[in-house]
Amino acid sequence: MTSPTLAARPVDASPLPAALKMGAVRLRVRDAARSLAFYTGTVGLAVLSTGTDGIIRLGAGNEVIVELEVSPEARPRHPGTTGLFHVAILVPDRPALAVVARRLIAQNVRLGASDHLVSEALYLDDPDGNGIEIYRDRRPDEWNWDGATIEMATYRLDLRALIADAPAGVPLGAPMPEGTKVGHVHLQVGDLTAARRFYVDHLGFDVTTDRYPGALFVSAGRYHHHLGLNVWHSRGGGPAPAGSVGLVHFEVILPDAKAVEALRARLVAAGESVTPIGGGFSIADPWGTRLQVRAA
Repeated sequence: MTSPTLAARPVDASPLPAALKMGAVRLRVRDAARSLAFYTGTVGLAVLSTGTDGIIRLGAGNEVIVELEVSPEARPRHPGTTGLFHVAILVPDRPALAVVARRLIAQNVRLGASDHLVSEALYLDDPDGNGIEIYRDRRPDEWNWDGATIEMATYRLDLRALIADAPAGVPLGAPMPEGTKVGHVHLQVGDLTAARRFYVDHLGFDVTTDRYPGALFVSAGRYHHHLGLNVWHSRGGGPAPAGSVGLVHFEVILPDAKAVEALRARLVAAGESVTPIGGGFSIADPWGTRLQVRAA
């Protein structure tokens, strides 16, 4: 597949507000009961609501983290297509991550575990193959920066040492604590140059590192990354067929309506097509991956 056509208009690439945060991630799944058992009993989220639109909203405290759109006829997604690599759920601290790790191991979940220097992370898939990361951040004063570039790596995480930090008396089925939220979203894209043009030059994210082969990490406000973008399995690829399981959209939350309008105007000036939604707008990247921008 050829690379997407890039807009040639000059763009006001002023950075996004430092107060930007990630909102809910909507996933298309095939079986409601199966997915609910996974997201509540394995991940540890709580059902917050089921809308008249049929969307099941799960989260921690009052924070919606994952929205499930149930479509029994949805087709499996080929791993080489663009879209979701994983949604990353950020827990408040290491003991909270230890509680999750203990539960996953007790359930014999197929699990990956990595130390990224800035964070410690667990990796698993939901029943439809959607990638899930659950992680905790190290303190920002423990992160190492080389100018504007964050130092990240992938080392083995010692799960025994992690589980030892689980608080005594916390039951195996304890839900994720208040303060848990979407920390970042990692996407598969077809081309890193086109991804950089859209997410950095047009949207206004800052590059935090491009030192990982085949990947680019971007953020606002000196976070290690709000978005990961990679071509590890999807170089030259395109989106899965419409209606496949996977990512429907993810949310980017800006501090106020003024910031939302400033970004909308910049995107329109860059030749991007934006669609109004309540409290903001929706836009698709060059591969059709859709994000919604809203005011807090």
